[in-house]
Amino acid sequence: MLSRASDFVALTKPRLNFLVLLTTAAAYSLGSGPEATLSQFVHTLLGTFLVAGGASALNQAWERDTDRLMRRTRMRPIADLRLPPSAGIVFGLSLTLLGATELAYFLNPLTSGVALFTAASYVLLYTPLKTRTSLSTIVGALPGALPAVIGWAAATNTLSIEAWVLFGIVFMWQMPHFLAIAWMYRDEYARAGMPLLPVIQPDGRSTGRQAVIYTAALIPLSMMPTGVGLASPWYMVGALTLGAILMVMSLEFSTKRTIDTARRLFFGSILYLPILWALLVFDHRTR
Repeated sequence: MLSRASDFVALTKPRLNFLVLLTTAAAYSLGSGPEATLSQFVHTLLGTFLVAGGASALNQAWERDTDRLMRRTRMRPIADLRLPPSAGIVFGLSLTLLGATELAYFLNPLTSGVALFTAASYVLLYTPLKTRTSLSTIVGALPGALPAVIGWAAATNTLSIEAWVLFGIVFMWQMPHFLAIAWMYRDEYARAGMPLLPVIQPDGRSTGRQAVIYTAALIPLSMMPTGVGLASPWYMVGALTLGAILMVMSLEFSTKRTIDTARRLFFGSILYLPILWALLVFDHRTR
């Protein structure tokens, strides 16, 4: 029973969705006013986790055949035949609907609608495109960035410009992050029939160049919270510093294109986002 329970937990991709919840929490904190309650914050995170976990389960049911072909995913519960695909589908749909209902009931219908669109675009748009085009990475960045909008909508019941600034930051951050992953596991993606950029252009020049371009676009986007009134000029200094560090890693990866430089960019990007959110929320709360 414990083993079966752990398999269902694994379907929700809890480690991957940690950054989803972190982004949602940061956006909620930035949008919430003095009338916000701890209960609303908890319902925001729980509802978002349920929807994200449900989408992850549906994704694994869909990708079970390609997951078996990659070493890093072949031990997932459905790919390893520990759970049938039907269990993943029922579990995923149940979590998604439960989370959307919670968001609608305890917060507002707008938040629930954004969460449902996030799950639908992840499962029905991004997932099938992964085996068809290298542009799937860009498409996948859409649902990946929407948790920022979920958090803002939960706090304000609006989709104002601040929500889209936060969305833009996460959208652009994902690109060097995903390109580093794609380079590190390019052989596995090729074996699974996923035409990601490092697969269709094995020399890696385009991959490295795009990592630099997207990082360059991320830097001014990361400073926009000051322009829309979410942060002070001091935040801009911190955002610029973080962006410069990430750019150094992107340039190093673009120049050398090794597993080590890709891994440094990957881990650097993982650290970048929570540090940026912490800096932004702290600055916003102490102004």
